[in-house]
Amino acid sequence: MPSLTPNSLASLLESAVKIRSSLLGRATHAQTIKTLQYPLSPFLANHLINMYSKLDLPNTANIVLQLTPTRSVVTWTALISGAVQNGHFSSALLQFFNMRRENIQPNDFTFPSAFKASASLRLPFIGKQVHAIAVKFGQIYDVFVGCSAFDMYSKTGLKHEAQKLFDELPERNVVTWNAYISNAVLDGKLINAVNAFVEFRRAGGEPDSITFCAFLNACADPLYLDLGRQLHGFVIQSGFEADVSVSNGLIDFYGKCREVRLAEMVFGGMEKRNAVSWCSMVAACEQNGEEEKACVFFLKGRREGVQPTDYMVSSVISACAGLAGLELGRSVHALAVKACMEVDIFVGTALVDMYGKCGSIEDAERAFHEMPERNMVTWNAMIGGYTHQGHADMAIRLFEEMKSEVAPNYVTMVCILSACSRGGAVELGMEVFKSMRDRYMIEPGSEHYACIVDLLGRAGMVENAYEFVKKMPIRPTIEVWGALLNACRMHGKPELGKIAASNLFELDPKDSGNHVLLSNMFAAAGRWEEATLVRKEMIDVGIKKGAGCSWLTAKNEIHVFQAKDTSHAMNSEIQAMLVKLRMEMKAAGYVPDTNYALHDLEEEEKITEVWYHSEKIALAFGLIAIPPGVPIRITKNLRICGDCHSAFKFISGIVGRKIIVRDNSRFHHFQSSQCSCRDYW
Repeated sequence: MPSLTPNSLASLLESAVKIRSSLLGRATHAQTIKTLQYPLSPFLANHLINMYSKLDLPNTANIVLQLTPTRSVVTWTALISGAVQNGHFSSALLQFFNMRRENIQPNDFTFPSAFKASASLRLPFIGKQVHAIAVKFGQIYDVFVGCSAFDMYSKTGLKHEAQKLFDELPERNVVTWNAYISNAVLDGKLINAVNAFVEFRRAGGEPDSITFCAFLNACADPLYLDLGRQLHGFVIQSGFEADVSVSNGLIDFYGKCREVRLAEMVFGGMEKRNAVSWCSMVAACEQNGEEEKACVFFLKGRREGVQPTDYMVSSVISACAGLAGLELGRSVHALAVKACMEVDIFVGTALVDMYGKCGSIEDAERAFHEMPERNMVTWNAMIGGYTHQGHADMAIRLFEEMKSEVAPNYVTMVCILSACSRGGAVELGMEVFKSMRDRYMIEPGSEHYACIVDLLGRAGMVENAYEFVKKMPIRPTIEVWGALLNACRMHGKPELGKIAASNLFELDPKDSGNHVLLSNMFAAAGRWEEATLVRKEMIDVGIKKGAGCSWLTAKNEIHVFQAKDTSHAMNSEIQAMLVKLRMEMKAAGYVPDTNYALHDLEEEEKITEVWYHSEKIALAFGLIAIPPGVPIRITKNLRICGDCHSAFKFISGIVGRKIIVRDNSRFHHFQSSQCSCRDYW
């Protein structure tokens, strides 16, 4: 076998770096020792140090360094850049200053690595020292060194120094402008980013894919939709529409601008897609309330062999939460476990949130306690889960535990005040509200005021709630007046209800729910003429009541029902089950609450009207299609009516099944003729 030359050995070491093979690198090192005499030439020593450093074997790289008597700037730069590449920023800076102790002058490759290490460690005073050295050796005006120094100052918060350095650069290439635009976006100065792009173009600069992506990030707000669309046209004109990263940026841009249709158009026109493409599309759908589409894109991506990222998994889990899609959520959870992603803080938090919103509080608790670390969002998700389930005592207990680890924020206080409201803890709720400013330095917002109105209103203190509204330091919002109107309906306060409704109509005249709530309140009080008048006003101004529907999942299929629905393939079995339930409930003492039917019907017609509400039809189907022992989970787009609530308590006791209903307000767990809300809803 012919002996290997230094050049061929160097080529093998470069190949080891390229394919990330430490085995090939070590074998080549062994062959080098066997073939050549020590000490090695600086040429091969530099290649070995570069290889070990880039493959994240810093100890071995240092040993080779110590065995190399003649060390140049290339030797040290290989060691420093490898350390930075693998995230060993402190080590990189230490080696930089060791190099200076040997009186070796850094070059235009060394300085960028040192600046990046300073920026990553958020050490501007070190960065300034490196800057001074670059000035001393006349390297600061090199376009790459200057760009790296600018990026360091930007990322360490020294905006004035960054701008001064940028203005003084004699030459700016596309990398410099990309750094300027990207840092302006990260700093929230979108206008600066836009202006920089315009200035870059006026100076004759030709953008690359990074420029386009940075500019799209600057436009990722509905306020800048038109500007982003203009850039989209320029992308096509420049021939970059085939660039995968730019197309991914466009999908993300349109998603954040609430233009899912345009995001789909870009996605559909891509010749090549990568995991980021699918991830961006899933996220765009989930962020815009298109949860079902998000799940469809996720499943299509999986069928095409896309390996999901932690961001994609957390996005689709959030979509499952919005759909109350427990079974798909569990499947994605299994995928996350298989890929060792469940320990990721974002995936774990999404799981806690999903299980809480799907009514499986036990699974939410398990996911919460299995997380190796938690952030503020994780705690809020768990507290919110308890709140939605009606477990006010558990939410409050977790809130006390949370305070020993992290300080509560705005969202935490909304969750805990909602828990107090739903649990009837008036004194505690008022105490928490009063402590927001003094103890937690949180300025109460409209959501907090709405929670207090709801808290007082649910407890029957409707007049107190109205007085609270009148004394609010901010203008009452739709949520505030809505909470008061709901309290007036619950406790029969039609005069105050008219005041709340009047303000609601002024703030949101097209919302049918407020009109229906007012009409039902008058009907419950026997004031039929006023109830009819409200309904007539709705017709006159063209407001249509939103259609109520309920759905559940059985055998991997979603079944949707509306009131009086007879369209289902199993309609005859559903009707037979409804008749059977009605007979058994009547024998058990059930009396229909016909306050939820139109007043101009005969009593028998009213009974029939409330009996064929969508949630009852869904429940009848669930009893047929879902095996015994498995909870029946129903979701409704409106609030469950009082008669259905009463009926479900009876049915849960008669059939011995757990029934979980998620309406547009909260969860109701029916079991053994009881509901988790304790009729306090």
